[in-house]
Amino acid sequence: VGASAYSPVALPTPPLWVETGDAMPGNRDCVLQAGLIDCDGPVIQAASEAAPGQGVRRMGEDMAANRPPTFEGKTIGVADLLVARKVGLSQLAVRIPCVRAIDVSAESHETFSLRLVVESLGASGASIAEIEAVERDATAIAAALDGESCDLLLLIGGTGDGCADVTAEALARRRVLLAHGIALRPGGTTAIGRLGKTPIVALAGSPQQAFAGFLALVQPVLDRLSGRSERSGIILPLSRKISSAVGLCEIVLLAKERDVWTPLAVGDFSLDAMRLADAWLAVPDDSEGYAAGTPVAAVPLRNF
Repeated sequence: VGASAYSPVALPTPPLWVETGDAMPGNRDCVLQAGLIDCDGPVIQAASEAAPGQGVRRMGEDMAANRPPTFEGKTIGVADLLVARKVGLSQLAVRIPCVRAIDVSAESHETFSLRLVVESLGASGASIAEIEAVERDATAIAAALDGESCDLLLLIGGTGDGCADVTAEALARRRVLLAHGIALRPGGTTAIGRLGKTPIVALAGSPQQAFAGFLALVQPVLDRLSGRSERSGIILPLSRKISSAVGLCEIVLLAKERDVWTPLAVGDFSLDAMRLADAWLAVPDDSEGYAAGTPVAAVPLRNF
């Protein structure tokens, strides 16, 4: 107590050297930086005062006893991994949904929607067991349903009203179709089903339709399979009103501008709106929308 560079204090016993992370010796209660200790003369001196506990992490200070390193329903982050390693864990038990994807290829063999869905699956924490491409033939699609075991089966393409759109027909043949053509915009041609205990979602081949179907239907299934807690939205007022049709659940893409949500697209997405969107929300089918200035909760599409 009272030591300073102008009035150093002689230490009665030599200090012990400790490295960061070392356990404190039993008869010591504080740490001084090495530059504040003068060991050159006949007497060891401290050039700064130190209070008990200075430079020391006490037991239970970082985390209380019996507190779990991770919490159910919470996404594992880098800080969670740090804590797990610090307490000596080399592994963590996590739920990773296993997904099979069936690409119902169009004649152009474009894979834009398939790639969008696969990348969205990865961003949502799912693992992809298999990606299989099949022709737009109801028999071939029906046969492709019997593949590797998975938690969720996705089909991409062939859900529309075109003469070659036979995905829903294939699901109906297998008696696994629950609904085709839902009150969702965009994404109204999406089909849903169940093969045994495995949920099935058939997304449209259009990237915009597939993206909306993924947000509204696939992501909630993945969250349930992974045990994730409900995604919390960021509440901000709208910069302008959102008009929506009653009877349809319309997906809205939003950009975060200062402290407001600015609608970019309602029920019909451009590629530019998809690229610029920071968050999304679903307007319920019994709502006509929201007035300008209304606080709404939007689910982030990216980290802020």
